Amino acid sequence: MSPIEGLVSLRGKVALVTGGAMGIGEASAQLLAEAGAAVAIGDVNVPAGEEVAHRIVARGGRSKFVRLDVAELSQHQAALDSVTKEFGGLDLLVNNAGIFPFSPALETTPDLWDRVLSINLRGAFFLTTRAAAHLRRSGEGAVVNIASVDAMRPTGGLAHYDASKAALVMLTRSLAVEFAPMHIRVNAIAPGGIETPGAQAALGGASGSSPPAVQSFLSRIPMHRMGKPDEIARVVLFLATQLSSYMTGAVVVTDGGYLVA
Repeated sequence: MSPIEGLVSLRGKVALVTGGAMGIGEASAQLLAEAGAAVAIGDVNVPAGEEVAHRIVARGGRSKFVRLDVAELSQHQAALDSVTKEFGGLDLLVNNAGIFPFSPALETTPDLWDRVLSINLRGAFFLTTRAAAHLRRSGEGAVVNIASVDAMRPTGGLAHYDASKAALVMLTRSLAVEFAPMHIRVNAIAPGGIETPGAQAALGGASGSSPPAVQSFLSRIPMHRMGKPDEIARVVLFLATQLSSYMTGAVVVTDGGYLVA
């Protein structure tokens, strides 16, 4: 193995990707497996998650599906036990599971608020802290949180989601400080508009959304296009490997220039 291959290789490593059945999670799981990692797909969508794991195995990789609703804290330990029993440990946790139902602030119910925060923030925090013991044993553990540019610039109609992602950014920084002595790096990615099934459904179901509204959003992106899930997966791979060995507490904005426009 050449020095450059060693920097990007995850051979012998084990990853758990939440929300790994589709979108950014699916793309990340596929790319991590291509880099040599054994990848556990954690999701509530059983058929889609099992299919992702099956495709990885069919290509010669190691993968398994683990049913995991991150909002249900009682499921965390069982999922981690399943992964570590199957693959012998855990080196990387990708907290990708998240939802973003559009709702004006004056129409947002306590139940919706709690649901969004439970998945996007509470679940990520408690799964990470539960996984820390395994990541610590790795000696070079890593956590990658999928945040959003909405943590820094509100879109409108997403106050609950924006609050959850802004908190996830601060959680990333806080855990980076606490976990550094345990040799666990914690970083985040802030994607902009990405062409995922969830984004398409949200845009299509948003009150008042229309092709002109979508075009208006796209016009604010200097690159004049949405991102692809694989373009975020490549940043996940960067933060998971030795390419980013001196990075922790960082937030990597990947938005086609949206924030600086």
